[in-house]
Amino acid sequence: MAGTASSTLPEPISEGGTLLRDGLIWAIFCRPGHEPVELERSVVTQRLLTGAFPPELAETDGWAWFHFDIVHTLSRTQIESIPSLPEEVRQVLTNLERSIRLDSEDETVFGALPAFDDTTTDDDRNVSTWRFALQPDLLVTTRRHPIPALGVVFHELRRRLVPRSPAYLVDRALLEFADTLRRDFARLDDQLDRAEDVLLMLDRDTDLGRMSGLLGLVRRRSTELRRVLAPVDRLFHDEELELPEWAEDDLRDRSQRQVHAALDDLLALQDRARSLQDELTSNQAEETNHRLYIVSLGTTLMLPATFVTGFFGMNTGGMFLTNGSWGTVEAGGLCFAIMLGTWVLLKFTRLL
Repeated sequence: MAGTASSTLPEPISEGGTLLRDGLIWAIFCRPGHEPVELERSVVTQRLLTGAFPPELAETDGWAWFHFDIVHTLSRTQIESIPSLPEEVRQVLTNLERSIRLDSEDETVFGALPAFDDTTTDDDRNVSTWRFALQPDLLVTTRRHPIPALGVVFHELRRRLVPRSPAYLVDRALLEFADTLRRDFARLDDQLDRAEDVLLMLDRDTDLGRMSGLLGLVRRRSTELRRVLAPVDRLFHDEELELPEWAEDDLRDRSQRQVHAALDDLLALQDRARSLQDELTSNQAEETNHRLYIVSLGTTLMLPATFVTGFFGMNTGGMFLTNGSWGTVEAGGLCFAIMLGTWVLLKFTRLL
C-alpha cells in the first residue's frame, strides 16, 4: 500500500491485487477519467464501519470497489459484522448457496448473479455465483471461486475506463457472462452443424450411436445453461423489483436486453437439438426396421425348406425317395422349388 489516506489521495494501484489474510482481494477508489488507486486498510475499515469515506475522498466524484474472497472464515465474519450494511445484505454477501437473486433495500442494491469460473477448457467450464452490495459510492463483491468476468472489469478500470457509477460494473460483469454464453452457444451450434451434415449424408457406415452421444452432450449442456440463464431473465422482468434511480438505467438497460437475447439464442439452440434428435431417432428406427425386414425375409424363405427337411427327417416307414441314388438331389430340388414358389407368392401379394 502506498501513500497516506489522511493527507492525500492514494497512489495508483500496482499490477494485480493482493490477497490479504482476511480475504480482501482488492480495494480500489475510482474516478471517471483517472486511473484507479488502491486504498489503505484504514480507509476500507472507516468506510465499512461508518458508511463514509475520509473528506479528501468524499469530496470527489468517485466511488470504491471492495472485493472479498469468502472462502476464508475470517472474511465472512468481517462482512457479517459490517454496520453500514443492512443485515439482509450481509447475509446475502456471505451466503454459500448458488441461488440467483436481485433485490434492493433503501439505497442499497444487492443480490447474487451467475458467472463462469476459471476452468481451463470450454467443455468443463462450471457456473459459479458471485454476490454484491451496491451503493452510490461503493460496490462490495464476494466470491468463493475466481471469476474471470470480474477480472475483465478490473482490468478495464485500470485502463481508465471508469464509469460514473459502480452499478455499471455489475452490468458489465453480466454482459461478460452473456458474451461467454454466446461463445458457448456458438461452439454447441458447430457441433450440431457436424451432426446435421452426417445425418444428411447418411450411409451404411454412419455410426448413429456416436451421433446420439454427441446430441446428448449438446442437449445436456444447453439444459444446464438454461437453468442458470432463465432465473436471471426472470429477475429483470419482475414487476415487483424496484431499483433506486441511480442504478435503474445501468442495471436494467443493457443487461436486460443481452440476457434476454442470450436466452432466445439458447431456446433456438435447444429447438434445433430436439429436431436433430427426432431426425436421428427416425433414422435409427428406419435402420432397425430394415434389418428386421431382412431377417424376416430370410426366415420366410427358409420356412418351406425347414418344413421339407423336418418332414424327411421323420423316422417312419415307407418314406419315399429313400430308394435310389438321387434321393438327396431330388429332395434339395423340391426345397428350392418351394422356396421359389414362396418368393413368387410374396411378390404377387406385394409383400416384397
